[in-house]
Amino acid sequence: MRRPAYLSLAEQIARAIQEGLLANGARLPTHRKLADDLKLSVQTVSRAYDELIRRGLISGEIGRGSFVQTRPKEPEPPYLPERLGELVDLSILKPVCEQIHLERMREAFGWLAENLPSSSALSFRPNMVFPRHRKVAAEWLVRCGLDISPLNINLTNGATSGITTALMSVAPPGSTIAAEAISHHTLVPLSSYLGLHLEGLPIDRDGMIPEALDEACRKGVIRAVFLQPSVINPTATLMSAARRQALAEVARRHDIAIVENDILGPLVEGGTPPLAAFAPERTLYVTGFTKITVPGLRIGYLAAPDRYVAAVANRHLVSNWMATPSIAEIATRWVGDGTALELVNWQRRALAVRHAIAEEAFAGLPYNAHPQSLHVWLPLPEGHSEEGFVSQARLRGVAIAPGSSFRTCGESWHPAVRISLGSTSEQDLRTGLGILASLASGSPEALLLAI
Repeated sequence: MRRPAYLSLAEQIARAIQEGLLANGARLPTHRKLADDLKLSVQTVSRAYDELIRRGLISGEIGRGSFVQTRPKEPEPPYLPERLGELVDLSILKPVCEQIHLERMREAFGWLAENLPSSSALSFRPNMVFPRHRKVAAEWLVRCGLDISPLNINLTNGATSGITTALMSVAPPGSTIAAEAISHHTLVPLSSYLGLHLEGLPIDRDGMIPEALDEACRKGVIRAVFLQPSVINPTATLMSAARRQALAEVARRHDIAIVENDILGPLVEGGTPPLAAFAPERTLYVTGFTKITVPGLRIGYLAAPDRYVAAVANRHLVSNWMATPSIAEIATRWVGDGTALELVNWQRRALAVRHAIAEEAFAGLPYNAHPQSLHVWLPLPEGHSEEGFVSQARLRGVAIAPGSSFRTCGESWHPAVRISLGSTSEQDLRTGLGILASLASGSPEALLLAI
């Protein structure tokens, strides 16, 4: 899907302004001159200038021309929500975001304002709105290592919606599902709301242990297993192909469904094929864009095998009706014109810098990380409790997530915390990680209540 010429021109000029190549107050060429120089129509140049005026980057004065009008720099707007008062919030998992993300979203909404199809604005019927989007979704899933028909894909309002729909489709109320003993933080409450019994199974550095899943299936009726093989949240490990194959074989042997949460999979360079590639006949595969491109692009893809297509469609209809069509339009455009891949590659480079900061801050402290993880998993040194460490960190102005938020079983575990790398500026990240490293290296002492 090609970007309109006027938007491409506007983007090039905007980039020149942001990079300082066009200074504040600089006069731009007339519409006619720029059109002649670039072999474009005057109308195209006029629309590009109008777009730049809409963004607040230039001003147009009748009789004088068009001038660069840079806005005062905002104080790191993408990070503002996670910087409340003096608190550096490293507890929420989000990608690194900078001005480019805001500009891409503004550009997308500008394009949408002029190109929104009537079906996306006026239709209540998913099958009338989404065939084109499903086709593009299938193309994106090929990048994720999954070859599946567009007819087997549902668009959802993000991965959380996809996970909820998938679990509703494979496990009726009262049934039991299995998951890693340390898993997604919403899984425990979600299972409770859906009336499911959740059984947390032992893990090692490679993820869920296949023998543990096999034993659980032999002892009781397990309907499905929930897995996060790619940069597992929160332990930040990447499951090997051999482990994925082994878990797929156990699921096949006991005829249980697999719900695969692969929200970070597209971010992993040279990634291992998803579980859905090892067991396509029983895996419901969920991915999305909020963690790998822009948080505001809340759209997800839920790919299901033939046996579950009707169940997925029905349950998604009654719980969400359909994904938000306007956001689906942006996702489809971004996949088609390369913006999605551009932002994924940008995120990889940004995370390399963030991980270098973490490596420097935590020198001498063992921790788990992956080059494309949005977080690190920090096992606490001897004597530290999660509750005490999190409280001490917050007292010093840093918020982090305790390991207890991710545990799916009552067994005792070595205390640990999850630390997000993308939720704040590089400077605040350095400050926050320095505080955490100092706490971890110091002597633990519980806070006394002033009563």
